[in-house]
Amino acid sequence: MKLVKAKLLGKGVICTFAIKDFEPKAGDFVVVSTPTGPKLAQVLGFPFECDVKGEPPPLVLKRADKRDFKRHDQIKQKEMYAFKLCKGFIEELKLPMKLVDVESIPSEKKMVFFFTSETRVDFRTLVKKLAAKLKLRIEMRQIGVRDEAKIQGGIGPCGREICCQSFLKSFDTVTIRMAKEQNLPLNPERISGLCGRLMCCITFEMDVYHEIGEELPKFGKRVSTPYGEGKVVRQNVLLKTLTVELKDGSIVTLPLEEVKPLEE
Repeated sequence: MKLVKAKLLGKGVICTFAIKDFEPKAGDFVVVSTPTGPKLAQVLGFPFECDVKGEPPPLVLKRADKRDFKRHDQIKQKEMYAFKLCKGFIEELKLPMKLVDVESIPSEKKMVFFFTSETRVDFRTLVKKLAAKLKLRIEMRQIGVRDEAKIQGGIGPCGREICCQSFLKSFDTVTIRMAKEQNLPLNPERISGLCGRLMCCITFEMDVYHEIGEELPKFGKRVSTPYGEGKVVRQNVLLKTLTVELKDGSIVTLPLEEVKPLEE
């Protein structure tokens, strides 16, 4: 199957789409199918062949024309108006919630309002007010802080666009133990993402750390080196080196090949 990667306009989400009737080029604006209806997207690269298992990806429907851009702008204006309206009602009703995003679904005559909250929110009055003003079906959807970061986007500590918006399709479990196993600083400011949770990228190299880590002597293990006996005080899994404290108190860093575990 021929596929292409494209970025949804306005949302910043990058998805893979199947090509059927024509072959777009990098930079082309196209209309793609999504679960909430056709949307504008920009092609990011050249088409490529790939075997697809399971459910096929959504289609690139056609090249975008002036009418598609006009429709996109009209929807964006309606979403901006609805966002401002809802935010005003939230302040008026003093509801303990933070509005994150609004998505219009014209095919269903519906608007979805995404919000975060630390408590349970009774938004029935809010829904009534919005429905009366917008003359549409209203859906309120509570999301977590990681979903909020995915929607709003931003630049991570690495200087690149955050992973959850650029390519991650789901959130994996990230634990402080993973950070410890990678010898990362346990300062929350250093290992937390824009959402305030542990950074998703901590999971990316865990398989490598587990695989290589099995070859390395553990912390505190007695070992033999060309400079004498000592104990392991630090590991560098990716470089396959060990830092050893010798009996005289000196510290040496050696490749794995030069360090031999001693029998207890």
